Parts: sequence; C-alpha cells; structure tokens
Amino acid sequence: MLVGTGPIRQQGPRLPVDWTTVTHPAVSAPAGTDPALLRWRNAVLAIFAASGFAFANWAARVPNVRDILGASTREMGILILGIAIGAILGLVASSHVIAHFGATASIRGFLVATAGGLAAVGLIAEVAPGFWLLFAALVVLGAGNSIVDVAMNLSGAANERRIGKTLMPLFHALFSLGTMLGAGFGALTEQVGVPIGAHLGLVGLTLVVLAFYACRHLRPAEEPASEEDGKAGWRTRLAAWTDVRVLLIGLIVLGMAFTEGTANDWLSLSMVDGYGLSNPGGATVFAVFVTAMTAGRLCGGAVLDRFGRIPVLAGTALLAFAGLLLVIIGPTAPVAIAGVVLWGLGASLGFPVGMSAAADDPVKATANVAAVATIGYVAFLIGPPLIGLLGEEVGLRNAFFVVLVLVAVALLCSPAAREPKRRS
Repeated sequence: MLVGTGPIRQQGPRLPVDWTTVTHPAVSAPAGTDPALLRWRNAVLAIFAASGFAFANWAARVPNVRDILGASTREMGILILGIAIGAILGLVASSHVIAHFGATASIRGFLVATAGGLAAVGLIAEVAPGFWLLFAALVVLGAGNSIVDVAMNLSGAANERRIGKTLMPLFHALFSLGTMLGAGFGALTEQVGVPIGAHLGLVGLTLVVLAFYACRHLRPAEEPASEEDGKAGWRTRLAAWTDVRVLLIGLIVLGMAFTEGTANDWLSLSMVDGYGLSNPGGATVFAVFVTAMTAGRLCGGAVLDRFGRIPVLAGTALLAFAGLLLVIIGPTAPVAIAGVVLWGLGASLGFPVGMSAAADDPVKATANVAAVATIGYVAFLIGPPLIGLLGEEVGLRNAFFVVLVLVAVALLCSPAAREPKRRS
C-alpha cells in the first residue's frame, strides 16, 4: 500500500507555479491549454467516477448479502454502520495521511485499500460468511474511500486553480454518473446470477488498475510552503477547526450534504406515503432528483465562471428551499415532482463549491478540505437516520422542515465562499 516514512516527495516533473492563478482562481490562465494539465484533469474525472462506481456496486449487492447472512433489518443496519465508522475514521485521519504521503500517493494507496475492502466483502460473503468479518471489511472500505475522497478533491481543486476554470462541479458530476453506472452494473450482475465474490472481485481489480494508470497523470496538489509551514505538524493542521471561514464553509456543505442525503434515503418513501405513488413511482421520482442534481453539476462550472460563487450559491440554495417547500406542502404529486426538480438543481453545487472554497489557500488546502469534508460527510451519514427518527413521530414530509432550516443556514453562510480575488 503506502510505502515510505519521510516527507512528501514530488512525483513527476514540477509544474511552474503561476501565483496569479493561485491567488485568483477565477482568472483564466494560458497554462489551461497545457496537455499535461488536461491529462491531470481527465485522471481526476476518472478517479471521481471510479469512487462512485465502487460504492454503488456494493450498495447493489446489499440484499444479496442479507440473504446470505439471513440477517434481520436491524442486523443489516449494524453491518452497514461499519462503512460509516470507517468513513469517519478515514476523514479524521485524512489531513495527516495526505500531509505525510501527498495527495497522489494517498489516492493510489487508498484506492487499492478500497479495492481490497470491496473484494474482501465479496470473498467473505461467498466463501466464509461471517457477520463481524464483513463488518471489518466494510470498515476498511469506508476508511479507504473517505481518504480517497479528500485527496481527490484536493487534487481536483489544485487542477482547477492551474487551469483557471471552475471544474469542481464537473468532477462531482462524474461521481454521480459513476454511481449510476455502478448501480446499473450491480443490478445486471444480480439479475444474471454472477456470484458476489466474482462481481466485487472484478470491480476491485478494475480499481487497482485504474489507481496505477490514472495516478501517472496526476501532478502534486501541494503548493510550495514556507520554512515555517514546512515544520508544521498535526497541531497546525487541526487549527483548521478554529478558522471561522472554514467552519462557515463547513456549514454550507453541511446543509447541502444533509439535503442530498435526506433525498437519497427518504425522498422515494415520502412520495409513496405522502402522495400515494406506487413503489416504482417513488423510485422514478428519486431518479428525477438524481438527474436534476447531475445536470446542475454538469452545467455548474460555466454558471460559476460567469456569475461567481456567491450569487450561484445563494441562487441554488433558494432553489433547494423552494423545492423542499413544494415537496412538504404541495397539494398534488405533480407539484411535488416539480419541487423535486428544483430541490435536485438546488442541492447540486453546495458540496463541490465548498470543496473549491476550502482549497483557496493552497498551503492550508489539505487541512481545510479535510475539515470541510468531515463536516459534510458526517451530515451525509448521520442526518438521514435522524430524519427517520423524527419522521416516525411527525411524518416524513414534516420532518423535512429540519432540512429546510439547514438550507437556510447554508444560504446565510454563502458569503464565506467568496473567491480570494473578490475578498481582496
């Protein structure tokens, strides 16, 4: 996996640093046409897609794992908690891991770890089914994937600065497309009866090949640090948690991650219970949400470059607020579905723009991105169960009022994401 214990070593030729581009990420740079930068961009796109693809393949085989174990819903809930525990542990450790090994080595090493965890899940489930063995494999899967997530966001933000165009929404759109492809491939293997060990083993092998191929085209995400910064240790990295701007960006990401996670887990059921749709109808409405969110991310870069972060963040937060309100109080299903489209578009850019904003200071980018990602993913993982508990008492649609409040908080915090050029 990861080898070496010394300081970060540069991998590949060092690109010249254009500090105008670093300070003003929205400024178009001549280096944006450099083929090496475009290969770096394409490699990051592939890594985002692979991360989503891997996770969705596991999710598609959850019913198969339940049948193999003969587990109850409660037991499956505990089993899946292994991913959440691993993800939180990985996020907490990510800034220290990346500071030691560098973003590129972290992506390569922990994509391999993610592949190993995924293959182990399939092998254990097929050959020697054991609840706690599977739990341990899922912890590895969650930890590896979360460290890759922080590192690929860091590499993507560095590439975005060097090219001089907003790319983070596109990177996250590829993650969404990866999950769609992964879910489809997983469903196909289930349909034709491919054993889970062979299926997840093949996906894991594909991840390993991609890890070594794509990482050849990455460039160092870290910027030159001063002598004082070079001596900074873990205490300095933890200082991100006391930076007011970082915490405000974290609140933007928290609100949008919470609303996305809520839609993933509860939207289809709320449409079935609240508006009388059939189960396939509820699933179709969720597909409408995912499609709207993916479309928002595919188009978001051009919109952000044209209008800037603050107007776009405020506008998308208002769209999400209006869409949620229509889902909560809409008189008919068609009105609520129109709200779902607005909700998906509104939820599309908060997370990727938050990652870009956290990486504005290149020297502190690793710690800042890790802090913001941790806030976002804790909300993504913990939020939906809380909505479920509240929904049990007041109904799912009424429970969505909590999400509405968090979207309003994200709207109020949106000025914290202002580009450095506009702050200066």
